[in-house]
Amino acid sequence: MAAKQTQQLVGDITPKLADLTDDVLFGDVWERPGLSKRDRSLVTVTALTALYRTDQLRFHLRTALNNGLSRDELAEMITHLAFYAGWPNAMSAATVLKEIVAESGN
Repeated sequence: MAAKQTQQLVGDITPKLADLTDDVLFGDVWERPGLSKRDRSLVTVTALTALYRTDQLRFHLRTALNNGLSRDELAEMITHLAFYAGWPNAMSAATVLKEIVAESGN
């Protein structure tokens, strides 16, 4: 999420969580030089797929496409994970990716 976007989503109910998300997660962790944003996106969508976190996966798949991952690379990641994280998780992630691609025209 872009900085301060979290405030709009949940800041009224969990202001500290919104602050930590904006300031620490996206303001610090995502800006560290050790990994590119493209690599961070790949790691993040892999973890979200494996953990079946489809709500956050939607945002992060969009971010991954914006950070330079291709539709084909994301599809391959999902296919690969089917054997490690479970078929249902991969099928759900594939469905989400299909929706994101249709929305964005990628």
